[in-house]
Amino acid sequence: MRGTLYVVATPLGNLGDLSPRAAETLRRVAAVAAEDTRHSRPLLAHTGSAAELVSVHAHSPDSAIRRVLSLLEAGRDVALVTDAGTPAISDPGVALVAAARAKEYPVVTIPGPTAVAAALAVSGLSADRYLFLGFLPRKGGDRKRLLAMIARSEWTVVVFESPNRTVELLDDLAEACGPDRRAAVARELTKIYEETRDGTLPELAGYYRETPPRGEVTVMIAGTGTPPRDPPPPDPEARARVLLAEGMSRRDVANRLADETGISRNSAYRLVNEL
Repeated sequence: MRGTLYVVATPLGNLGDLSPRAAETLRRVAAVAAEDTRHSRPLLAHTGSAAELVSVHAHSPDSAIRRVLSLLEAGRDVALVTDAGTPAISDPGVALVAAARAKEYPVVTIPGPTAVAAALAVSGLSADRYLFLGFLPRKGGDRKRLLAMIARSEWTVVVFESPNRTVELLDDLAEACGPDRRAAVARELTKIYEETRDGTLPELAGYYRETPPRGEVTVMIAGTGTPPRDPPPPDPEARARVLLAEGMSRRDVANRLADETGISRNSAYRLVNEL
């Protein structure tokens, strides 16, 4: 018999949200793979679990995952937990899940709290369809690309952010999406100081600039409500002149024109030769 990897959702903050099935699983398994063992140790004590704690985080060596796989191979069940919420959702636990599935060990979900659904439920924004982007890159071209994607999205977009970078994110979103785009910010979900605020992006940025947030933050940005429009194809003649000026051969320019503008290759060849 091979062991099973149980992916166990744990409370965002309030221990009362731990499901009976999750508690029973944590008591029954031989080991718990945790993102932060210091954070998970009180949870195991709360449930009365005597399971071995194994550290599996974003910077763990490969030996940490091999350790868990060896337990599964020996027929011992393992629970995967994250610091809060559902493992593998914007979380390094996905590497362990992928490794277990690659070895064809059984992987079973023990569902429960997730910050994405919890925040959306109290945001007042549409959640019929939504786009989850996790933590945005801190800077550079990838951040600009994702900000532009958020600005164009017809659906609500959900992102995570640390409290000390929340104002910067809201400012960047306001610049990308415009001053009238509505949003909501949820923090400290299920805890004593739980707070969810909604308003325009500039309003929220102003509030949190005056009242710095604490705890993990979930930001939700309203969608446009309409599908994004594809940019019109470039004018074939103007594009051909630019490519020729860059030193491309006529054949390469014609091929590029056909790909970029949708005109036939014969038409592209003819246009290029006429210039």
